[in-house]
Amino acid sequence: MGIQGIQEKLPEGWHWVRCQDVIDVRDGTHDTPKYVRQGIPLITSKNLTRGFIDFSDVFFISEADHEHIKKRSKVDKGDIIMPMIGTIGNPVIVDTDKEFSIKNVALFKFKNSSVFSPFFYYLLQSPLIVNQLAADAQGVTQQFVSLGNLRDLQIPLPLLAEQKLIAAIAQKADRLRRTRRYALQLSDTYLQSVFLEMFGEPVTNSKGWDIEPLENKISFLTSGSRGWAQYYSTKGDRFLRIQNVGSNELLLDDLAYVQAPETAEGRRTLVKSGDILLSITADLGRTAVIPPNFPKAYINQHLALLRLKGINPIFLSAYLSSPGGKAQIDALDREGVKSGLNFDDIRSLKIIVPPFPLQEKFAQIVQKFERLRTQQREGDRQAEHLFQTLLHRAFRGELTPQDSNDEPASVLLEQIQAEQVKAEAEANAATQAMGNVAEYLGTKAKQQDTEPIQLKLPGME
Repeated sequence: MGIQGIQEKLPEGWHWVRCQDVIDVRDGTHDTPKYVRQGIPLITSKNLTRGFIDFSDVFFISEADHEHIKKRSKVDKGDIIMPMIGTIGNPVIVDTDKEFSIKNVALFKFKNSSVFSPFFYYLLQSPLIVNQLAADAQGVTQQFVSLGNLRDLQIPLPLLAEQKLIAAIAQKADRLRRTRRYALQLSDTYLQSVFLEMFGEPVTNSKGWDIEPLENKISFLTSGSRGWAQYYSTKGDRFLRIQNVGSNELLLDDLAYVQAPETAEGRRTLVKSGDILLSITADLGRTAVIPPNFPKAYINQHLALLRLKGINPIFLSAYLSSPGGKAQIDALDREGVKSGLNFDDIRSLKIIVPPFPLQEKFAQIVQKFERLRTQQREGDRQAEHLFQTLLHRAFRGELTPQDSNDEPASVLLEQIQAEQVKAEAEANAATQAMGNVAEYLGTKAKQQDTEPIQLKLPGME
């Protein structure tokens, strides 16, 4: 995409430049070196995620191969690396002196450059560059961009002082985004900890609970409807599909709607409060529980519906999502050969059956926790929206007032700072709760009365 293809008018003092004219742009090896048991890490696209290099799952190459690769693509601290294939984008600023090589990864070097590397790091994540990369991407099954595409990127360049100001503001918004994400990750592990403390390790049944086949606890079992394309609508009743079922949670960001028929088939696949949904094709073993007062909804053929007796559905959903439940489901799948679960498979699953009052206590914690997680997801969404809004404004020159009517950057900074204080408080409180959960539940799980659980995370009033 040439400069003429970009219609954005830049502020005074800014100018369009070709990336290669101001930054040394290279790429890693395109060959596949011989892998060795120990040696130099070879970083590929899969190892670049959320602004970090993941060294936990890498292939290693020999010192000789590394020396050959780094003749053209030596990575130094302060460089930026970015995937060129698959998930294009997702840049990382190198913050380690550790030696590694790169494959199918772009390398941006800033020695003797007029570009401030943190400024360029955030520019790579802005709509301005993302759209250029999307327009240049090639490939059908797996997209990629060429080194030439990257060198030809058109970037808006202000003076160095303004680059540093923009980077500083973007870093604050990025920090907020990361803090929100961290708090959410803590919460995602919270229920797993609660479950293990209350019920023990499911694989070994470390607490010695009774074990029964799941069929003893099912009053009704069915799968969803096929061929409902004719009933799809822009409004109406919800039609739940496999993408709406996660790991022990409903995912409602991508809903389909139907004008459902008043037939036996419709009545059979209509969900009720307390039903468990279980994915039975593709990604097997996802679960979710239909909550109280859920809008009228039906399921498609990729989901099974379990209506239960004598067991708490929230507990059972968590069990099926635990390592013990997943291991059984994976075994039934026969390593993908079977590619699905039938009703006999589901009925044959072995489940632990703790005392019902203890299951109810766990359900109380989960229900309170879900309200908190909803708040945290909204906070995460808002932080991401603020970050993207800031990037859009930043590289149009709108963070530094161009006339007296422009909103000063200080207003945006105040908003970010206020959100950061809230996010850090939530993350600190979540960390404290995670530290307390083992000690607290180690005592409480031994009690089988029906006293309300008092353990709280912030927002679980």
